[in-house]
Amino acid sequence: MRILGVDPGTIFTGYGIVDFEGNELTHISSGIIKIPSTKDFAPRLRIIYDKLNSLIKKFHPEEFALETSFYGKNVQSALKIGYARGVSLLSAIHNDLEIKEYSPREIKKAVVGNGAASKEQVQYMIRKLLFIRKTKIKFDESDALAVAVCHAFKITSPAKKSKNWKEFVEANPGKIIG
Repeated sequence: MRILGVDPGTIFTGYGIVDFEGNELTHISSGIIKIPSTKDFAPRLRIIYDKLNSLIKKFHPEEFALETSFYGKNVQSALKIGYARGVSLLSAIHNDLEIKEYSPREIKKAVVGNGAASKEQVQYMIRKLLFIRKTKIKFDESDALAVAVCHAFKITSPAKKSKNWKEFVEANPGKIIG
């Protein structure tokens, strides 16, 4: 399964594309969409939409995963990120992709094992999990890859397929010690 992960932003939007087959993760492509800060706001959103649409057409992902908004102290920033999220979702909808959203804490927990992990820790784990050797990788790029990896882990989690502990134990006897 091919997954496109997106870390939306209005100056940098990160994207990461991974394949997930048989519990194996493969890095396909990743980068950032740099939006010139001098442009009016509406054309910035068009750049995000067009670039994501182009990536979807080129790489044909089957699933689309997106980081949910993080509300800080600046309401205007949160609103603008919401717009970037909106056009990102619209590109996925227009291409009939399955969409899932994950909170920053949920992504960090899935990738690092700690929901309060730093950006450096997330980046380190993404490089190790995906065998990324390039020396320059921006946080927006590694965050987008983390979104895609989180989605891969979540859709295959045996705990999600079980309604209770008894079902989990019966479905996963090899995971039980003793």
